[in-house]
Amino acid sequence: MARIELKNVRKSYGAIDVIKGVNLDIRSGEFMVFVGPSGCGKSTLLRLISGLEDITSGDMLFDGERVNHLAPSKRGIAMVFQSYALYPHMNVYDNMAFGMKLANTTPDDIRVRVEKAARMLQIAHLLDRLPKQLSGGQRQRVAIGRAIVRDPRVFLFDEPLSNLDAALRVQTRLEIAKLHHDMNKATMIYVTHDQVEAMTLADRICVLRDGLVEQVGTPAELYESPNSVFVAGFIGSPKMNFLTGKLAEQFNCTTLGIRSEHLSIDNTNPVWQGEVVHYENLGSDNYIFVDIGSEEPMIVREDGTVTMDIGTRVGIRPQEHNLHRFDANGKPIKR
Repeated sequence: MARIELKNVRKSYGAIDVIKGVNLDIRSGEFMVFVGPSGCGKSTLLRLISGLEDITSGDMLFDGERVNHLAPSKRGIAMVFQSYALYPHMNVYDNMAFGMKLANTTPDDIRVRVEKAARMLQIAHLLDRLPKQLSGGQRQRVAIGRAIVRDPRVFLFDEPLSNLDAALRVQTRLEIAKLHHDMNKATMIYVTHDQVEAMTLADRICVLRDGLVEQVGTPAELYESPNSVFVAGFIGSPKMNFLTGKLAEQFNCTTLGIRSEHLSIDNTNPVWQGEVVHYENLGSDNYIFVDIGSEEPMIVREDGTVTMDIGTRVGIRPQEHNLHRFDANGKPIKR
């Protein structure tokens, strides 16, 4: 485990600033997830932590030790990439053992650590197979196992599940969460664009925007108390409904936000009225898209027993204590 501190860290490629002064404290044993839109700098920040990229300015500390110019091999990190990066001519055992062999670890110690990691990831029966004989999910578990056996201070994951289908993503996500628990909460930093991965895995989430930290907090804090319109719209699926113009002015704000589960169809005492333009039945939940004259249809979540026809005229009522009001700068207005 390691505590990682980033102090005004910047990264530039020539005249292009990618990381523009990040200050962040990642606690020892924490599972930190970086999220943000494409090009926001989350993968670059991960590479700076790993040492695969040099910091332009600022300081990075591992347990209080400045590591700016320390080689990746000296930082005690292990990285799992989006691509599995397995050696095709080596079986699973040798792929997992390769790094330890380079470090002159004894064969007995290698065997103990590889077999322990394989049992943890439920791939012990695959140790004699070549990568081409494995499924995508199995290959990713081998890549994770290769990181585990090194017993690193910090695990870095760069969108490790993006190549997997939906079912395998769920299964492997659960395995990563269990891994964090089983390894006495080793420090893990995880980059993803997937909302569900971020919300379910993270102890805290760091939302990045244009090379800067927009907000850091627990999944619940970011979901319930976003500190900007950007975070409110980025965290959560479906995204928060936003109203502007006269629809927001009646609530004394520039932008009004309300999540779909905090709206209900109410034809008796509605706040807004509109026409159903789309309807999605997801089994346990239904999402009703209603055009009330805003820039985008409002999304109302109802339970799976509610049915709705396109073109139906409906009223909508929000839970007023769950409204989010933002000023002209996109910052929350205190209630």
